[in-house]
Amino acid sequence: MTPATPDRIDTLRIDGMRLLDRLAAMARIGWKDNACCRLALTDEDREGRDQLVAWMKAAGLTVSIDPVGNIFGLRPGTDPSAAPVMTGSHIDTVRTGGKYDGNLGVLGGLEVAMTLNDAGVKTRRGLVVAAFSNEEGARFHPDILGSMVFAGGLTLEEAYGTVAIDGKRYGEELDRIGYRGDAPVPAFEPHAYVELHIEQGPILDIEGVTIGAVRNLQGISWQEVSIVGQSNHAGTTPMHLRRDAGYCAAAIGMELRAIAREMGGSQVCTMGAANLHPNLINVIAARALVTVDIRNTSEELLQKAEKRFADFLVRLASEEKVTITTKSLARFQPVKFDDGVADLIARHARALGLSCRDMTSGAGHDAQMLARMCPSAMIFVPSVKGISHNGAEHTEPEDLEAGANVLLQSLVELAA
Repeated sequence: MTPATPDRIDTLRIDGMRLLDRLAAMARIGWKDNACCRLALTDEDREGRDQLVAWMKAAGLTVSIDPVGNIFGLRPGTDPSAAPVMTGSHIDTVRTGGKYDGNLGVLGGLEVAMTLNDAGVKTRRGLVVAAFSNEEGARFHPDILGSMVFAGGLTLEEAYGTVAIDGKRYGEELDRIGYRGDAPVPAFEPHAYVELHIEQGPILDIEGVTIGAVRNLQGISWQEVSIVGQSNHAGTTPMHLRRDAGYCAAAIGMELRAIAREMGGSQVCTMGAANLHPNLINVIAARALVTVDIRNTSEELLQKAEKRFADFLVRLASEEKVTITTKSLARFQPVKFDDGVADLIARHARALGLSCRDMTSGAGHDAQMLARMCPSAMIFVPSVKGISHNGAEHTEPEDLEAGANVLLQSLVELAA
């Protein structure tokens, strides 16, 4: 095999059609009703995992699985004592997911390994392709669970005890699908981590830019808000005598929009789910349960938004004579990625003749956990119309290939 050199890096290119074929094949697993549904630790997730492991083994990677279900494929380097370079993402989806969210990072990493094999190139450091468990958090809270355990932010016991939206426990479901492995935690101490991902937002598409060098990631605060009022007749109860949980849920949605609008900048707020009881047209709701998502690139401003929302809930409970309680579902501080890795990504993008801009990630990613362990950054490629978490999610084939080539060259330099 040929040692990797700067000149050799410049000539390497991934097989775009092979990458597209793999993305399409993975998307078919769990595809129904015009979207992809591979919730974490379901039968569909197991089928996707089985396919990924088969591809890894066919590429000559040494596969290991840790006790939380993270999957790793190692392409050894020439220096076994050198920490490996890692790439990857996740293959679980939301209930109505698309073809590329997470999958591009994992299968793009696999394609890099296969390209190196095809070219007979060896690197000093090993290359690890990772598929982290339960990144989406669509079935088990918190999200980014697998990489959080990998990075030491959550214990195995805490992960195993996590209860899904369908009442099943994480540890039991992991055993059921046969993916509780025995690799150590962490299985590897990475030298660096680079994650390829679709943007999941509109900026690159609107600006006509191909590559985003991601330098930071927004802080995230998820809460569940429970409101208890009193059921009563919708026609006979005067407005001033109501204890209306449904109204309070609506008021929360309005306040979140007001916080985001008045704070401006990168502040975003969302009420993503709402359930009313008894949920009847002619009955004042006695109970409401809503979810709240608050994000900002500044920890100080994120705390300011959280406090404003908490103060609002106190006033709302008093004014409407209801009881309001909150439960934190996830809380992550903003992440500053490594400038050296982000600079390397931008340099390789421009060397390939690709337009590139610095970016902030508005979504959470496994990379934010890896950034606790090693120099890390992300590569974004455009999402057409900014659509994601949707079966209509689309990235042009040439952009997928471009992102994978930037990943290839970045990883080889880091591992050389």
